[in-house]
Amino acid sequence: MPRFVDLSIYLENDVLSDPPPLAPKITYHKHGDTLQEFMQLIPGTKAEDYPDGEAAAAEWVSLSTHNGTHLDAPYHFHSTQDAKLGGGSRPSITIDQVPLDWCFRPGVKLDFRHFPDGYVATAADVEAELARIGHVLQPMDIVVVNTRAGSRYGHSDFVSAGCGMGYEATMYLLERGVRLTGTDAWSWDAPFSYTAQRIAETGDASLIWEGHKAGRDIGYCHLEKLHNLESLPGDGFTICCFPHKIRGASAGWTRAVAIFKD
Repeated sequence: MPRFVDLSIYLENDVLSDPPPLAPKITYHKHGDTLQEFMQLIPGTKAEDYPDGEAAAAEWVSLSTHNGTHLDAPYHFHSTQDAKLGGGSRPSITIDQVPLDWCFRPGVKLDFRHFPDGYVATAADVEAELARIGHVLQPMDIVVVNTRAGSRYGHSDFVSAGCGMGYEATMYLLERGVRLTGTDAWSWDAPFSYTAQRIAETGDASLIWEGHKAGRDIGYCHLEKLHNLESLPGDGFTICCFPHKIRGASAGWTRAVAIFKD
């Protein structure tokens, strides 16, 4: 039997993994709370007809498609994609249009935990880490980035923790055929607080969401808010990350897992 490693965080009320205004809200209904609903759905029944006076547990969830561990579609990054693939830009695909074969592929982990919060990884950083782990990128590899943010999940500084992937680092991967990437940080890019500081210092507006915006040139997807990446080796596993099928959406929730063959 294969061995599975869960790479996903919880959707929950009490541990913030987003800025508070963007956090999900879950309302829990216990078995007795839904008796009235059941009696309306099955007319003529009474509370005593239900074993121990219990109907069904259920939850109401209010959330964004970007809460929890999720897969971003190219449409999230920009309205067009693939400007550098020849033939000109085309409309970006939404999450329900993402090819499923992008989402079940050999995985590669880049260990960037040593980079400070806000650092923007370069193509040279990616190349050096691939050399360290002895991996030659193959088209359609799923490349995930282990940052310091993984150790800050559940803490108040999670959103501002970890390094980000810059334009050139992202393009390094995409130009070699990678179409799905991921990070254990809140964002594929460096935290916004650091980006804002750099823009204020340099006046360079091209720094805004530079890793995401690489999708304008070559369309790709990425996973955000992964977990347990520190338990993975550099390669030798498969990642499965099929997103929820939400029509026309910019992202979909996913239970991302790494699969190891025995």
